[in-house]
Amino acid sequence: MFRLLALLLNLLFVTTLHAAESPAVAAAADLKFALSEAAALFEKETGQRLRLAFGSSGNFTQQIESGAPFELFLSADEQFVFRLAGKRLTVDNGALYAVGRIVLFAPHGSPLQPDAAQTEPLGAIRSAIADGRLRRFAIANPEHAPYGRAARSALRHAGLWEAIEGKLVYGENAAQAMQFAASGSSQGGIVPLSLSRAPEVARQGRFTIIPSEWHADEPLRQRMVLLRGAGATAKAFYAWLQQPVARALLSRHGFNLPEGGAR
Repeated sequence: MFRLLALLLNLLFVTTLHAAESPAVAAAADLKFALSEAAALFEKETGQRLRLAFGSSGNFTQQIESGAPFELFLSADEQFVFRLAGKRLTVDNGALYAVGRIVLFAPHGSPLQPDAAQTEPLGAIRSAIADGRLRRFAIANPEHAPYGRAARSALRHAGLWEAIEGKLVYGENAAQAMQFAASGSSQGGIVPLSLSRAPEVARQGRFTIIPSEWHADEPLRQRMVLLRGAGATAKAFYAWLQQPVARALLSRHGFNLPEGGAR
């Protein structure tokens, strides 16, 4: 009995130690596929493991302000990083790692079928509202998700916000909005290009890219930053994400890249 207890305690210690050696990384939901692939490649190259958490940048910011033990934060809105830096919770102001894009995504069979040949990217929404076919439409919650704010801005630019606001289904973050749009629980949504291009999502519908100028007041400038107390593994991954292999990976997943590793 004593030997069994000792073995269990030893296993618990090893598990706890391993978890402690794997830094927690808070990442915007639009990075779900790209960062998971990046972390797997980083682990293969270095043997260093990370614990990834995906969610809304606004919620993560509040959690970090409350003391959540993250070591690296990848935000979909650089203003959240600047907010944390202003409270001296970060090592510095971080680095701009990508610029996000939004799309109109509709599942197969939806009345919103996007058409790249359309002169107006959101013309399918306008038509479906006019003839009463649109009932539910998904975006991330603009209160704390940058992609939700960009979606709202694009809809306002198109003059559709007031007509569609009562039909909106809000995702807690961009990934949940993508789930609503692709699963058929809504008839479509404005969601990240990075999630729409993932093979498992792309098979479920079609999308058309919305011009960045349509949400110029809500640019998706995505910034990452090391938090106070970050360890060696988090620092190594932060540096790795700025290397050509990681930048190429982000580009392949649909992100625009800042020129020359812009700060």
